[in-house]
Amino acid sequence: MLPKGRKENAPKYILDFKLNENKILKVKIALSTVDVAGAKLNLDTEIPEWNFDTVKQNAVKVWNEYLGRIDIEAGSKQKQIFYTSLYHLLLQPSNIADVNGRYRGADDKIALAANNEYYSTLSIWDIYRGAFPLLQLIAPEKINGIINTMIHHHKAAGFLPIWTAWGQDNYCMIGNHAIPMILSAYNHGFTGFDAREALKAMVESSTKSHINSDWELYNQSGYYPFDKLDNEAVSRTLESGYDDWCIAQMAEKLGEKATADRFSVRAGYYRNLFDPETKLFRGKDTKGHFRTPFDPLAATSPMNNPGDYTEANAWQYFWTPAQYDINGMKELLGGKPAFTKQLDDFFTIHAKNPNKFLGQEALIGQYAHGNEPGHHIAYLYAYSDSPETGQKYIHEIINSFHNNTPDGMIGNDDCGQMSAWYILSSLGFYPVNPAGNVFVLGAPQLEKAVLHLTNGNQLIIEARNSSAQNIYVQNVLLNGIPVNQPFITYKEIMDGGNLQFRMTNK
Repeated sequence: MLPKGRKENAPKYILDFKLNENKILKVKIALSTVDVAGAKLNLDTEIPEWNFDTVKQNAVKVWNEYLGRIDIEAGSKQKQIFYTSLYHLLLQPSNIADVNGRYRGADDKIALAANNEYYSTLSIWDIYRGAFPLLQLIAPEKINGIINTMIHHHKAAGFLPIWTAWGQDNYCMIGNHAIPMILSAYNHGFTGFDAREALKAMVESSTKSHINSDWELYNQSGYYPFDKLDNEAVSRTLESGYDDWCIAQMAEKLGEKATADRFSVRAGYYRNLFDPETKLFRGKDTKGHFRTPFDPLAATSPMNNPGDYTEANAWQYFWTPAQYDINGMKELLGGKPAFTKQLDDFFTIHAKNPNKFLGQEALIGQYAHGNEPGHHIAYLYAYSDSPETGQKYIHEIINSFHNNTPDGMIGNDDCGQMSAWYILSSLGFYPVNPAGNVFVLGAPQLEKAVLHLTNGNQLIIEARNSSAQNIYVQNVLLNGIPVNQPFITYKEIMDGGNLQFRMTNK
């Protein structure tokens, strides 16, 4: 047994086996969050024999079934990046229930999971944006289990999960973004969970204060004041606003009008931090005074440079409310032309000393592809005066920041979110509002892709006349009918058919 190092709680051992030349050491490993008996049962059930080749062949069979849910026509490099991304996406969340359904919950008590499903490795702050909507398209059989896990976590802990590993919350990141994940699943027709119980969990998570969520302070000022909350005050306000909008939508759908009205008001709190002079969201104290001095390009982060933003600066967090209120953002800025100019400025203003430890990775102007809060921003051009500019940036991001090399994934993949952005953008759409039911159209990067949907339908996506020069979309046809809005719906994707983009160099 080795001595414990700093911050180490588990014992470490060196095992030595004296084997002669005719013997081979074979090892099987099983895990359980419950007890040793659970691990042994998992082992005996899932790997009963000592045949390595059989285990390998079974793994290959399962992975090929999942990876085969999207077929693409592309060169070798593109295929390597695409299917590596798909593999990364599908590695998690992890079902930590034993084969008999037992698991250790957030309250450290043993419980029994319905359908033997209880998911962890939920990097919720990241995956709610693109990874979870993509899973709903290509692995819908997992969605009800994930949502039920969140509801059970609420029952055990008193609030919905924030970021879980081994069934326990590590409270990493801000917001309560299990909320948009629940609304997303409900909007897309998943019914294997109790919607009213889910709404109850959403409301309680947004009204009963817990770590990183001080609702008394939030409601008192209509934002998080930086003199009472000395870290991430602006980011927490903006991200909570999105959760509030999601609750209002869920409540409206379930006929809870009073709840819907209450959270609709809270969803507009982001306006309280808008500075008309800088046209950015800026920290305010309890007296309503903006923080001074103010550097909109200075990134802050709790661990490295505490301030009003989370791994970002004022420019990068400006676009958070656009996930759910694009019209409100246009109104704040003074209309569609001003909205377009703000996007143009965002992608062209350069910081002198970007710091990758503060999320400043893979920069195009102030767009930081290496961190998730910006992943929807290029798609906002679809609602601007120049949608072609967004198509240009999507093409640039894919070709500059994704590669088939050991360092080909910019930043941290964050449990598949970076990979999901690549997959969705390669197909030609992305969910600006992950909890809505639409995918905003961009510019496909593949000549052809086929989504083999689990309902038996196929969606064939074609980029006609696609080339290195033809990166702009002339028009879009869905089953031969022109698409006259900047999006397609989840239902339209799941209904299958033919989605055709006609590409041009203009």
